[in-house]
Amino acid sequence: MNARTIDIAPSILSADFSRLAEEIQRVEQAGAGILHVDVMDGHFVPNITVGLPVVKALSRVTKLPIDAHLMISEPGRYAAEFVKAGARMVSVHVEADAHLHRTVMSIKTAGALAGAVINPATPLESLQEILEFVDYVLIMSVNPGFGGQKFIPTALDKVRRLRHLIDQRGLPVRIEIDGGVDLKNIQQVVEAGAEIIVAGSAIFGAEDPGGAVRELREATVQWV
Repeated sequence: MNARTIDIAPSILSADFSRLAEEIQRVEQAGAGILHVDVMDGHFVPNITVGLPVVKALSRVTKLPIDAHLMISEPGRYAAEFVKAGARMVSVHVEADAHLHRTVMSIKTAGALAGAVINPATPLESLQEILEFVDYVLIMSVNPGFGGQKFIPTALDKVRRLRHLIDQRGLPVRIEIDGGVDLKNIQQVVEAGAEIIVAGSAIFGAEDPGGAVRELREATVQWV
């Protein structure tokens, strides 16, 4: 496996919202590369989390790129607004957007990196036509909507196949993975081809979130 950039992306879904700025500062100082923000509307997924005002507030307290993962219906109506609020990465589910290309281009036009997301049961074939237009693909390794779920092992094969497809086409597309990643499986995930590793409970559920980030980074050092 060639050397590549591996980013640990703490997910604030598992953070203590009563002291969110402090939690973010700890993981930023520990070497996190990206801050992952799950945006849920209670419709596309069975939970409600944060929206534009929180992303705007977060952009004032961190230097990390904010990665807004839109788990919402009609993402095309809001995607560019998240860029204006301070997100430097915005990803949209292929299952939620009938006009995915238009939404992806609106994100890029607004000045952010655009990503496509697929759920565990969604086949890679759904990415065939959009792959050359996105900057990254997010593979869900749990069913979206809640933190703290167990990793679905078949996600590893999906990452491998996506890595092969990207390399075969010679595209500068990164692979992100989200759901149940921890010290037990992060090496397998990176070996399969993932480059942006989202971790929520494994970081903010630890006694020392900063230490958890450092441990996850150290576990990937051979690929960096």
